[in-house]
Amino acid sequence: MNKFFNDPNNFVPEMCEGLVMANPDTLKYVPEYNMIYRSDMPSNDKVAIVQGSGSGHEPAHIMAVGKGMLDAACPGNVFAAPPVDFCYECIKRMNGPKGVLYIVNNYQGDKMAWQMAEEMALAEGINVKGIMVDDDVSVKDSTHTIGRRGVAGNFFVIKAVGAASEQGADLDALVKLGNKVNSLVRTMGVALTSCTPPAKGSPIFQISDGEMEMGVGIHGEPGRRRDKMKAADEIIEELFNAVADDLPFQSGDRVALMVNGLGGTPISELYILYRKAAEMAKARGLTIIKNYVNEYCTSLEMAGASLTLLKLDDELEALLNAPAEIPIRVF
Repeated sequence: MNKFFNDPNNFVPEMCEGLVMANPDTLKYVPEYNMIYRSDMPSNDKVAIVQGSGSGHEPAHIMAVGKGMLDAACPGNVFAAPPVDFCYECIKRMNGPKGVLYIVNNYQGDKMAWQMAEEMALAEGINVKGIMVDDDVSVKDSTHTIGRRGVAGNFFVIKAVGAASEQGADLDALVKLGNKVNSLVRTMGVALTSCTPPAKGSPIFQISDGEMEMGVGIHGEPGRRRDKMKAADEIIEELFNAVADDLPFQSGDRVALMVNGLGGTPISELYILYRKAAEMAKARGLTIIKNYVNEYCTSLEMAGASLTLLKLDDELEALLNAPAEIPIRVF
């Protein structure tokens, strides 16, 4: 496989080290727990916001650590949940007087690790609570989940609770806010190729030229069906309608629209998808207040994309517009 890595077992630690070396003034690293955290945390003035899932989805989540977003993240190996001790140490080390909020995507391994870590932290008197993200409309149950999967809509949960935490919101208010965002966000994706985890050395699933997996999961889980490749407009029509019909979104709604690349899709192609999605939003009477076209939650080098819609109100719009400082820079 043609990838930049040394020892597959060191893929995640070396990535973390490189991230901190590129951001020495704002980030710190605890190697034994793959933990990236803000250099000014923990704090007496805010609830700490933390997350950890399998790596391989970057920039989620370690590259979302920064002011106004996550305060810490502790990824597991590629596409593998973080161990319980990673989650526990992340909670413990970020704990302050106002407590800790963890965000977990709806995957069984991730949920189990964080819930066990929460029990351990509560036993020590730490004020910690969690929220679960399950925005994927593709399938109800999948290889790794009971219920819907948590995918790119996670970005909006992080942004909202991160901003509110900076503004002084308490733990209970942040839990309520995170659950609100999750109830208003919907996502669906499509894969054009598979991807190859360094430790596996072969693609995680097989897909032929001229095929696509409609509704794929971010770990390569099967979607709604395997289909023949179609024109971009036809693909985005199916994604948009599935997402917009699920809440459902209604004429007059203000929305944030995200077209997220899965790791191997040129941004030029993402804008082709966004073009049609924006046309469809207008036809449905939806007003796009914020748009996001880039890679936010990937699957290594998988070619594909997902579409996310978030229904906005005044509170959420203000939180999305709040400042944030994370390692991902445009220039």
